[in-house]
Formats: sequence, C-alpha cells, structure tokens
Amino acid sequence: MTTDFFQYIVSGLTIGAIYAMVAIGYNIIYSVTEIINFAQGEFVMLGGLFAVFFAGPLHFPLYLAFVCAVGMTGLVGMAMDRFVIGRARNASVMSLIIITLAVSIILKGGAMLWWGKDPHSLAAFSTGGPIRLGGVAIQPQALWIIGICALIIIALTLFFRKSIYGQAMLACANNPDAARLAGIPVKYMVLLSFVLSAMIGAAAGVIITPVSMMEYDRGALLGIKGFGAAVLGGLGQFFGALVAGAILGLAESFCAGYLSSGYKDAVALVLLLLALFLKPEGLFGSGEARS
Repeated sequence: MTTDFFQYIVSGLTIGAIYAMVAIGYNIIYSVTEIINFAQGEFVMLGGLFAVFFAGPLHFPLYLAFVCAVGMTGLVGMAMDRFVIGRARNASVMSLIIITLAVSIILKGGAMLWWGKDPHSLAAFSTGGPIRLGGVAIQPQALWIIGICALIIIALTLFFRKSIYGQAMLACANNPDAARLAGIPVKYMVLLSFVLSAMIGAAAGVIITPVSMMEYDRGALLGIKGFGAAVLGGLGQFFGALVAGAILGLAESFCAGYLSSGYKDAVALVLLLLALFLKPEGLFGSGEARS
C-alpha cells in the first residue's frame, strides 16, 4: 500500500509538471494582453508532432529535434500574433478569445491533414530501465520532465526579474498606455509573449511524447487541464501555476489509482469549477491576476 502511494506521487508530479508548463503558457499571454489563448494546447501538440517529424523522417538527433520543434512552434506563435491577433488588436477581449479558439481549430485540422489521425511515438531521452527507490519505479523520462519544467521556471523567473525585456513585458501588463508613453514597444512585447508561450508549450509537448505519444487532437485535453491549473493557481501567477499543476497531477494520479482511471480526466474540470465558484481569483491571485 505504501509503495503504491509513493508511486502515485511520482506519477502525479510528472504529469503535474506538464500541466504547470501549459498553465505558464496561458499566464505569459494573459499577463501582457489579458487574453486567454485557447490555442495553447495546440502548441503542446505541435511541439510533440514536430519533434516526431524531425527525429523520424529527417533522422535528427533527439536534442536537435527538440530544439527545432520548439523553434518551429515558436514561429507558429509568431505567425498567430502577426497575422491574426495583431490584425484584430482593437477588438474586444472576448472577440480575441474567440479568435484563439478559431486558431486552435485550424491548427488541429492542419495537424490532422499533415500527420494523420494515428498517435505518434518518440524515443525516450535516456536509455535503460526504470530507476528503483525502494519499491517505487521512476522512469528516466519522468526525471527529464520534472527537470526541464524546473529549468523553465527558473529561466522565466530570471527573465522577468532581471532582463530589460521581462521588465518591459510586466510594464505592458500593468499599464499598457503608460508603457507606450515610456517608449516601450507594446506590440513587440505582445509578439514576444506569444513566441515564449508557444515555445514553452512545445517543450511540454516534446518531453511528454515519449511517455504517452502524441496525436493531432491531444492538445485540446491538455489545454483544458493546463487552463484549469492556470485558474486554480491564479491567472498571471507563475508560482501558482506550478503549485496548481502539481495539485491537478496528484489528484488525477490518486483518482486513477484508488478509484478508476475512467474518472481521472474529470478531476481537472471538477477542480476548475470549484475554483471558479469558491475562489475565482485562484489560490495565489489577489483579485487582479497579475504576476
């Protein structure tokens, strides 16, 4: 019983790291634009499928396939802002959110046409069997997932606190008009937020593909769960996304282990509804969900 308990914790933290990365992607764009980008799940899906393409037909090494997949998805995020969001800049926030839903449908359809409907696999980043600690088996890929998530959190924290571009993005989030008067190119900051969000989503997609494979419609469910983590943690709160992702992952893992795997996908939706009813600003929000 104790062994199962710790095994569920390992599994929950692994999948929770993915949800946290998806939630961070939502938070980056929300922090700058107040837009909920419902194409974020498709960025995750594209990252995994691009990695499959580069590592499979093109025979790139895994590390190079990872970099190329993240870069290509970043270009998709750039195109989304330049050719879609940027052209509707004066539209209402609700209209922009609906536009992101349309982009999500287009990306999903394009992925279906290019990669087909079958799931695709990717080799694990490390060879060898699971690492055993007592009776708990830890897959090497799980360590990669948690490690890359930690590196992204650290890098983003340093970026927003230490770099001039990160400070400029936060200034645009707090007061776009004042930032514009101060000479900050707000449009460029919005573009940067979409690129960063797409790249983080792609990284999540690449590292999860060796564990659970990837297919054209996988992004929708990951996007919903990531959004649940973003709302639960507090929109715009990066640390909140990390904690909420862990909570969702652990809740799913324990639900699948002790109840039934058929209910685990409903956990995120239940927690999201509870958060919206009981604490709509999120666990770490303060009324205004800002980072």
